[in-house]
Amino acid sequence: MQFEAYPFEKLNQLLEGITPSTDYTPMSLTIGEPQFATPQFILDALHSHSALLNKYPKTGGESVLREGMLQYLDNRFGLRLDNSQIIPTFGTREVLFNFPQFLLHEVEAPVMLFPNPFYQIYEGAARASRAEVIYLTLDTTNGFQPQIDEEALQRAHLVILNTPNNPTASTMTMETLQTWVGLALAYDFVLLNDECYIDLYLDQPLPSLLNASIEAGNPTFKNILTINSVSKRSSAPGLRSGFIAGDAEILARYMTYRTYVGCASPLPLQYAAAAAWADQTHVEVFRQKYVRNFEVAKEVLGVEPPQATFYIWLEVEDELTFTKALYEQFNLKVLPGSFLGREGVGRGYVRLALVYGEALTREALERIAILYKSTEQRG
Repeated sequence: MQFEAYPFEKLNQLLEGITPSTDYTPMSLTIGEPQFATPQFILDALHSHSALLNKYPKTGGESVLREGMLQYLDNRFGLRLDNSQIIPTFGTREVLFNFPQFLLHEVEAPVMLFPNPFYQIYEGAARASRAEVIYLTLDTTNGFQPQIDEEALQRAHLVILNTPNNPTASTMTMETLQTWVGLALAYDFVLLNDECYIDLYLDQPLPSLLNASIEAGNPTFKNILTINSVSKRSSAPGLRSGFIAGDAEILARYMTYRTYVGCASPLPLQYAAAAAWADQTHVEVFRQKYVRNFEVAKEVLGVEPPQATFYIWLEVEDELTFTKALYEQFNLKVLPGSFLGREGVGRGYVRLALVYGEALTREALERIAILYKSTEQRG
């Protein structure tokens, strides 16, 4: 298999040979990894169950973890699912990579659609599944919303949406999600929404694709799936706790497949993750930190906050030149948008991950502002 180099590897190559300014301490806004401490109650649950390392974990997850996840779906979205409609996963990266391979294995000429720019695991999964890719291009002409091409959807086997979106921070409305549910039923493709940023909304809570499925008259979630993770919402990416939920018939077959994959979460991590999923209070604390970071970004850079995520999709004249200059002059790393897109999508943008506290975020943005507001970068 031939895979594209990961964006961070491309960044290292781009910056190779550049000596950053020693007038500034090193900073990086490249990776979507929260830099806040994991809440103590989650750590306590981990520590108190550490003796369970002498036990093999169940592939399908312990009941305490499933209950925590189901409680989350009820508390956050008013969704009352049962155990047949959810599978705990080892984060969401692994499920995004192996679920398409499971789903498309017996399809003669598989076709996948996903947003462009994108989280690179989508592309890796498509290549591993030998699937033809049709891009749902997100740019200023369509307000960073995936456009519906019914001719392409007639050929589709799997469509991945990502709202709230990484890297553009765009979101889709309940009405638009309902439209996509209708299309999944009409053209009989599987529709999966990557919802890892759905709890990081700035103002109003955002609906799940599962909510939209019910509203569209599909309460059994036929052809509809979502994935989610505690990584962003709980500042706990090291827990590697996620789930896939929705269509019970698809999940029953996928569960059999997963018994061979061998990616069950260790028991202490499951108990810690169960505590994280079941609690919403701590998420509000983190959410307010990101809200404040966007207020600082508006003050310093003059950019309007998105509706969700902790990303800024910042338009610049030349993203490669900007990235190199920012590193050389201000010892600050950002991610060029062209590393996250294909066919020219992402050019003229850099992604900023506002994952630090307010003081460090302000410091980073003030460095960026010097370059961003210069005549060369603003055209």
